[in-house]
Amino acid sequence: MRRDELTESFRALHVRGQPVVMPNPWDIGSAKVMARLGARCLGTTSAGHGFTLGLTDGGQIARDVALQHAADICAAVDVPVNGDFENGFGDDPETVAETVRLAAEAGLAGVSIEDIAVPTTDAYPFDLALARVEAAIAAARAAGIVLTARADGWVFKSYDQAEALRRCQAFAEAGADVIYAPLADAETTRALAATGTPVNLLAAGPMRDLTLEQMGELGAARISIGAVLARVTQQTIIDSTRAMLERGDFTSLNRAANGADVDALLAD
Repeated sequence: MRRDELTESFRALHVRGQPVVMPNPWDIGSAKVMARLGARCLGTTSAGHGFTLGLTDGGQIARDVALQHAADICAAVDVPVNGDFENGFGDDPETVAETVRLAAEAGLAGVSIEDIAVPTTDAYPFDLALARVEAAIAAARAAGIVLTARADGWVFKSYDQAEALRRCQAFAEAGADVIYAPLADAETTRALAATGTPVNLLAAGPMRDLTLEQMGELGAARISIGAVLARVTQQTIIDSTRAMLERGDFTSLNRAANGADVDALLAD
């Protein structure tokens, strides 16, 4: 399927109250498995990708590396892929716009831009955050991809949820295709949905205890998991390795996936 077709498919999947689940793979193998299991779209995860490179999250991955990673995943699956590109790899709106253009060239159907000045945990001032999103929206429209505008500052205590809502409302008014305030509570999620712009909800924190139907009742149009499934995998690595090295206990290996099943999911 061509990128323009994937983009239109991705855009159409965002229906308020009937959220599409967008798992977040961290490498080609996890992407292929998720797609073969029925995922209708995928999203990269900067934290999950960083782990495969031995890097922590938050501005540690260079733009060209992130773009190549995204391109590799796009080439491996036949579903739309959204790119987690943190702050767009630069503070100024022009750099953000260039990143969006490059994301489209890499084959992505969408891209997410945050309002955090990584590698710090400080949020950009409101006016600059909005200018950056406006530049990203213009570039996304020109390239024909979906732009997700994120208000992450409240997660890092740069501002509160009320400010996250204000920013997302401004992003929606500017023309963002999707708005996203990670870990926002139910009340804020409903207020985000009231803008009429599709809302991404992160299945983390208290939200992961909700069913997909309950998330839809909050008005969500898309559910992502960020790095959480990668963290589940990482916890298995930590627990199993400790058991083997500290106690000589190998029983955790009994939970391994069946090799033939995995091979079937990876086969072209």
